[in-house]
Amino acid sequence: MTITSFTSNSFDGKLVRVEVDIRRGIPGVDIIGLPDGAVLESRDRLRAALRNSGFEVPKGRILINLAPAGIRKEGASFDLAIAAAVLVQSGVISTVPSCEVMILGELMLSGEIRPVTGVLSAVAAAAKADISLVIVPGQNLAEACSLGRKDIYGIKTISELPSLLTAFVHGAGLKDFENEETHQENETEDRIKPQVDFCDIKGLPFVKRALEIAAAGRHNALLFGPPGGGKTICSRALSGILPSLDRKEAIEVTRIYSAAGMLPEGAGLITLPPFREPHHSASEEGLIGGGRTVKPGEVSLAHKGVLFLDETPEFSKNLLQSLREPAEEGRVDIARAGRSCIYPADFQLILAANPCPCGNLGKKEAVCVCSRKEVLSYWKKLGGALLDRIDIRIPVQPTAVDIYSAGDEEKSSSIRNRICRAVELQRKRYNGEPFSRNARIPQGKLKQYCGMNDQAEKTYLEAVRKMNISSRACVSIIKTARSIADLRFGEIINEDDILEAVQHRRYGEQDFFWSKI
Repeated sequence: MTITSFTSNSFDGKLVRVEVDIRRGIPGVDIIGLPDGAVLESRDRLRAALRNSGFEVPKGRILINLAPAGIRKEGASFDLAIAAAVLVQSGVISTVPSCEVMILGELMLSGEIRPVTGVLSAVAAAAKADISLVIVPGQNLAEACSLGRKDIYGIKTISELPSLLTAFVHGAGLKDFENEETHQENETEDRIKPQVDFCDIKGLPFVKRALEIAAAGRHNALLFGPPGGGKTICSRALSGILPSLDRKEAIEVTRIYSAAGMLPEGAGLITLPPFREPHHSASEEGLIGGGRTVKPGEVSLAHKGVLFLDETPEFSKNLLQSLREPAEEGRVDIARAGRSCIYPADFQLILAANPCPCGNLGKKEAVCVCSRKEVLSYWKKLGGALLDRIDIRIPVQPTAVDIYSAGDEEKSSSIRNRICRAVELQRKRYNGEPFSRNARIPQGKLKQYCGMNDQAEKTYLEAVRKMNISSRACVSIIKTARSIADLRFGEIINEDDILEAVQHRRYGEQDFFWSKI
C-alpha cells in the first residue's frame, strides 16, 4: 500500500508520499523532507497517540520521509498518514489494500483525530491522480464528499484505521465509516454578512437600479456621496440579490475557504456568493494574500462574490493599487522567496467613498472645511488606473425625510429573480467560453456577443467622442449596455441601453466626482 498525504501550499496544492523505514538503533523518530515545526512535532503526538490507542510503538529508529523533498511541508494534516505508514511498516496492520491511499488528519494524544484544512483540494488532487481510497477525519467527511466521490471514508480515532482498511479489502462493513449524508450535497447556505433587504431602503431608485445592473453582469461599481446617504447599506443589500453559484463556482469557492481554514465544521459546498468587507486597516497580506505560510487573502475569499471596501480612500494607496491586477485578471499571483502561488480572485469590486475627508462637500446646509488640495489628495489614492476599471459610478444623496411616507419598495427577492434570469441568459450565451458573465467579455468577443442596432451604434460613437475616454472605458460601456439589455431579455443592444450605460459611466471621466454631488 502506498500512502499519500497532501500539502495545501497553493490553490491546487501538492501530493506528498509518506515513506517509513524502521531500522536498528536508539529508539526515536526522524522526519525529513522539509518539514515545518508542526510536522516535526508529530513525532511526539505519534508515540502518545499509538500508545494510548493500544498499539505497540515500534522499537528501533524510525525514519519518515515526506516526498518530494523540495516542497515545504506545513501543518498537522500529515499526522494520520505518518501513523498509518508506521503501523503498516511495522506489521501492526497486516491487511492492507494494494492501491494508493490518501490519508489526512491531525492526531491528538488520546488517539482521536482532529479536522484539518484544505480537504476539498486534497480530494480534487486525489481524483486527478486516480487515488482509489481517501481517508479523512470524520468532521471533514461532508466537505470531502462534496465532489461526489464514493470512495471517501471518515474515522474519528486512529484505532478505527485497521478496521477500515480491512473492510475496504474485503468490500464489507464500509457503511460503519460513512455518514448518513455522505453522498448527498451538504450545502452551506450561510452568508458572510447579514442580508439587508432593498425593501427596507427608502428612495434611491437610481442607486438600486445601478446595483441591479452591476449584479446582473458582475460589474465593478463605485458609490460616492456625503455620509448618511445610504452607500454602505445599499452595498450590503447587494448580497441579497446575487444569484446562487453554479456547481463549478461553488467547488472553487469552497476549496478556497477550506484552504484558509474558514469552512464551518461539517459544512459542504458554499452555494451562495461570498460577501467580504475588510476594514481599511487591513494589511497587504490580509487583502491580497501571503504571509509566512501563504494563505488566500480577501480578494480570493471574495472569489465569485463581492469585495466591498467601505470608506475606500481611507485604505492605503499601495493597497488600493494592488487590486488592479486581480480585478482585471481574476486571479492573484503571490511571489515569495523560493515559492510562488496562484489563487483565484474573480471578484466584483464595490467601493464606497465620501466626497472629501470631512464628508460635507456637496451636502446641503453643511460647511466643508477641506481645502482643494486635501480633496485632490483624498481622491488621488484611488488613482486613474484603478478607477478606469470601475464600470459603474453612482452618486448618492441623503434621502429626504418625507420619503418615509412613500409607498412600499421592491423586495430583494423580486430584483433577484430578474437578475437570475439575466444570469441564466449569460451562462447559455457563453457556454463553452472561459468566461460566464458580461464583465469578463474579452475585447475580441464584443462584436460576437454585443450586437447593436444602427441607432445604438450611432449614439455610442457620438457619446465616446464627446467624453474623450480610454479604450477600456469604451469597452466598459458596451459590457454594461449588454447587462442592461439582458435585464429586459433583449438580444440586441438598443439606444436606451447605451444611454443608460453612458449615464452610469460618465461620472469622474471629465470632471471631479464632487462636481456631480
